[in-house]
Amino acid sequence: MQKPATTQVPIHDIIANRWSGRAYDADKAVSNDQIISLLEAARWAPSCFGDQPWRFLVWDKNQDAAAWQKAFDCIVPGNQTWAKDAPVLVLVCADTQFNHNQKPNRWGAYDTGAAAVSLCLQATSLGLMTHQMGGYDGDKARTAFNIPEQYQTMSMLSVGYAADVDTLEGEAKEREMSPRQRRPLGELFFNGEWNQPII
Repeated sequence: MQKPATTQVPIHDIIANRWSGRAYDADKAVSNDQIISLLEAARWAPSCFGDQPWRFLVWDKNQDAAAWQKAFDCIVPGNQTWAKDAPVLVLVCADTQFNHNQKPNRWGAYDTGAAAVSLCLQATSLGLMTHQMGGYDGDKARTAFNIPEQYQTMSMLSVGYAADVDTLEGEAKEREMSPRQRRPLGELFFNGEWNQPII
């Protein structure tokens, strides 16, 4: 299933075709080369002072099912109903301190978001689907995987190949079938002063 964005002006296909689907093909593995490609894309994201505050924990069900299960157990039940078929899970974390001087890095989360989007766009270019989740227990993940306190857990990502929407049931299927929507440009982007719509 493809759900390209309906845009006011044309945008690049990779951006238009990136969407957070839920129907994953449980029988189709993501290769190690593909995983490294995703991480390489994230590695080259921009960051303040070039500090690269992101840290990604990766679990591949086909390489280490027990570790993948431990990560899966951190996801809330509503997301588990569909994330169970994703062969790869990724926990995205942001360093709250600069590497070069150990002072607070107020841009760490922003930069880490850029790295996560880079991963998602690279996944789209490889024919993969990603879904970023806020619905997971960050404290449980921190304990389970010994994540230092200075790293903020940001998002759990699922990665895999899309499956037929009929593999989903209930609310997950309804959400998968619903049209993609965004607020109009003028509500979000301003020209010269606050609340002055750009378009």
